[in-house]
Amino acid sequence: MASQNVEIVKKYFQAFNEGRTKDMIALLHADVEHDINQGKTQTGKEAFIKFMQHMDTCYKEQLKDMTLFAAESGSKVSAEFDVHGTYLKTDGSLPPAHGQKYVIRAGSFFEITDGLIKRVTTYYNLPQWVEMVK
Repeated sequence: MASQNVEIVKKYFQAFNEGRTKDMIALLHADVEHDINQGKTQTGKEAFIKFMQHMDTCYKEQLKDMTLFAAESGSKVSAEFDVHGTYLKTDGSLPPAHGQKYVIRAGSFFEITDGLIKRVTTYYNLPQWVEMVK
């Protein structure tokens, strides 16, 4: 089970890197819980789709140097990676965007249920990112 769940997460990240949001969504449970970095938890695919639309408007990112880990039970998978990005459009109260490039370390945590991603939690150091793009 652990190796199958790692493969699900690999497919999720591959779809992300290739800009295939629909393929990412297909890997999500209908009631997916999405814990946004330093934000609120959103529930459901529709909320996730809106989040991704916003992100795609403001950022262009590639995830590199990824390492995946699976819990012994197999139901939880974590990933560590570097986010290589370009800040495209000002995001709310964050600093103004003008094409700044950045590289920041991040981690994501997944819970897999019945072959679908039930929870996605991603963390990175937002104050560090702000300093990079100021």
